[in-house]
Amino acid sequence: MTTTAMMDMHSDRAMVATGHPAAARAAVEVLAEGGSAVDAAIAADALLGLVEPMATGIGGDLLAMLVEPDGAAHTYNGTGRAPMALAVSMVEALPGRRISERHPLSTTVPGVVRGWRDLHDRYGRLPWARLFRPAIELARTGFAVAQIAAREWQLFQPVIAADPVSAALYRASQVPKAGERFVNLDLAAVLEAVAFDGPDAFYLGRPAQAAAEASRARGGVLAPDDFALHHGNFDRPLSAQFRGLTVLECPPNTHGLAVLEALERLEGRDLDRADPRTTLAMVEAMQAGMTRAAEVVADPAGNTVCTVVVDESGLAVTLMTSVFKRFGSGIGVPGCGFVLQNRASGFAQPGHINGPGPGKRAYHTVIPAAALKDGGFHAGFGVVGGAMQPQGHLQLLVRLAVWGEPLQAAIDAPRWRLEGGALAIENGTDPAISECLRSAGYAPPSSGELGGRSDFGGAQVVLRAADGSLRGGSDRRKDGMALGL
Repeated sequence: MTTTAMMDMHSDRAMVATGHPAAARAAVEVLAEGGSAVDAAIAADALLGLVEPMATGIGGDLLAMLVEPDGAAHTYNGTGRAPMALAVSMVEALPGRRISERHPLSTTVPGVVRGWRDLHDRYGRLPWARLFRPAIELARTGFAVAQIAAREWQLFQPVIAADPVSAALYRASQVPKAGERFVNLDLAAVLEAVAFDGPDAFYLGRPAQAAAEASRARGGVLAPDDFALHHGNFDRPLSAQFRGLTVLECPPNTHGLAVLEALERLEGRDLDRADPRTTLAMVEAMQAGMTRAAEVVADPAGNTVCTVVVDESGLAVTLMTSVFKRFGSGIGVPGCGFVLQNRASGFAQPGHINGPGPGKRAYHTVIPAAALKDGGFHAGFGVVGGAMQPQGHLQLLVRLAVWGEPLQAAIDAPRWRLEGGALAIENGTDPAISECLRSAGYAPPSSGELGGRSDFGGAQVVLRAADGSLRGGSDRRKDGMALGL
């Protein structure tokens, strides 16, 4: 991948890192008006669901990591549950006893809109309706499709082409190219209703009814009552110590614990940057962490976007939303301008701890994260990309906390990705590292490609430097940017 080198952004006041320039600008405008980090993150996220519909939207889920000015940390889990009508026998009858990625039974209740409100109720400063103004205006007037979003749109055209509502909404017959204008009037109307009437406009209104009808028309089992029952919850983060940092990850039903397991295996090791065996140790630690997560992660009761914001008061939030695989289930909701996520494909086979069941949350790949230093906020970060998320966390933390790399350089550095027993290596990786991994018995390393199963993700990071200023970095692999106030 050839790129122009970028520098991280600096600010003494507040900082945003997110996946699209328009979202960054919307967030900074909210901060300038006195909004909180959470206000700014919601404004950015609502806009991301418009400009990056293959990754997120109001048909998906939300998770957040929050660090208050005094260092107190909380997570928010807004992941939706399987329909109450999802019987285990339905899954038993499927090939391999699993819900496949685009199967109609893969749809679960979207958690984004309720998550926005729950976060705003606790941390918001500006009026609720103000936060949706940028997304509503841009949905009505249109926006120029960004370069990487356009490429993903084209790569996953077959997903939207398979559903008549999605095909019409997202122009499957003539997918927008980079720079072409795209308008979503239906989404603008739904967001306006949410802005003025709150989450009930979504969960008790026409969107819930239309989503249930769309699911059932394709063979799914979502019902309006599933939407009415949805709720999220605040919780305590999981944590581990790593090189003077307290690393915070989301608890199950996410796989955040995979990161902490890997970090604990590496904490006592000499992670010499010049030694290729260091990368081998990282890969082995990550593989063990992910294996452990697959064994134990389940409901204790892909593709994604990430926004990190730190405001002038010191409140920090890493907010991530997702429809899981690109364009989620592919099932469009008539007259509402969004697709339903396919998170139920994250269930294991019946009988496993993560097996399917009515009203149950599936194994979730979204893991917004943060790190504390000396009891206070040090960094907020996320790496989008399904199974790449914990792997991206580990690689960023080693580069930043152990090797002391500059923020943007650490984000832009070549990555590796484990998936299904194979190991993909991004272009630009030191050949000595590739040879070391090959000698250790891993599948021959190969270059990944955007949109493929060896996607190397996209990071958004804001950290507090030693002098107290804020640094923001945004991944070159996505269309985003960091912007300071």
